[in-house]
Amino acid sequence: MSLWLCELKLTYEGFMYTIEKKSWGYELIFGGDTSVEEASRWHEEWTEILKNQIGPFSVFVDMRTLIPLCKEAMEPLAEGQRLARQRGMIRSVVVVQNPATASQFRRIAGDTGINQWERYIDANALADWMQRGLDWILHGIEPSQAREAVRSH
Repeated sequence: MSLWLCELKLTYEGFMYTIEKKSWGYELIFGGDTSVEEASRWHEEWTEILKNQIGPFSVFVDMRTLIPLCKEAMEPLAEGQRLARQRGMIRSVVVVQNPATASQFRRIAGDTGINQWERYIDANALADWMQRGLDWILHGIEPSQAREAVRSH
């Protein structure tokens, strides 16, 4: 089995990520605190996986437990977004709980030019964040319009 078909889960000193191939694309989970070196390792793995990508795909990114990044660690992730778009990404959704993390990745999306294809969901505000994210990447239904907001308690 090729690397890109299996789930890859790596943990480096408090930073964890998984990359899982799905029928519609990729599910990425990021958590913890990261350094430039760790973000660069993710970028290397992501680049290798996307070399085998043929055709359009979507990306579901769960960053609920990711600690805001230092400025230098944001660049490998930005390059990963650019590469995903070049390799055929049609939509992505990013689920966050930390407003600072959301702000960082909105800025990255603007800098990389993918903001028209990427949506952000605050998991603190929407109990059905996973369904809303899937509705966006699979059907193009805006997360804010899918249903009335359900507030977490």
